[in-house]
Amino acid sequence: MRIGVVTFPGSNSDIDALNALAVAGVEPVTLWHESPDLSGVSAVILPGGFAYGDYIRAGVIARFSPVMRGVKDFAAAGGLVLGICNGFQVLAESGLVPGALLRNRSLRFASKIVAIKPERLDSPFTRAANGAPIHIPIAHGEGCYYADEATLDGLEASGRVLFRYVREDGCPALDPDDPANPNGSLRGIAGVCNEAGNVAGLMPHPERMSEEILGSDEGRQLIRSLVESAKEWEAAGRPAPRTKAEARA
Repeated sequence: MRIGVVTFPGSNSDIDALNALAVAGVEPVTLWHESPDLSGVSAVILPGGFAYGDYIRAGVIARFSPVMRGVKDFAAAGGLVLGICNGFQVLAESGLVPGALLRNRSLRFASKIVAIKPERLDSPFTRAANGAPIHIPIAHGEGCYYADEATLDGLEASGRVLFRYVREDGCPALDPDDPANPNGSLRGIAGVCNEAGNVAGLMPHPERMSEEILGSDEGRQLIRSLVESAKEWEAAGRPAPRTKAEARA
């Protein structure tokens, strides 16, 4: 199976993502930003970095790249898309996930190991997680997740908050001023998904801790979740996504 990693001008975690996929046992494929052709991959990762130098604001120029036409079509057809850090910003600017990523509350670039915890274990992006806090790095200046109260309430009610920043005891860091909330994200949100559940954005970097030689392999469970879900999607004949409401009906 082949999973694609988009490279934009300024991407700096594309190699990490390609390596994490190889460690997970699938064939990684580089997808160039100038082409909408996704080469028949089974899932797509938008990696971290500074696409187009983060000019104007993070992700806003990358959303117009030809490859994003392919990514949008792929997502609309049910394909799995994971945006990590700058990739999360690109997804938000493209309208593929709700909300926005603002400057860190500290107004400083943040680079350290943080703890996040899956809110649910039945999503394509968390299914291989064990439910315990996951310690992986952040590296961003615009990672503060923001949405209006109605959107936040809707995300909570529909189970679309996938990850939150947590303290070492596993309690959510809901307060923007909590030291365990590294960027001031509202309600401690570190990752969300779209309504259909097949597109997700995550601010911390699981690919940078995907094998022991990197210091820890805690991030591998999230990469493995994507891989297992992509295999299942392929085996099922690439079905189009359904919202929870459609599934209940």
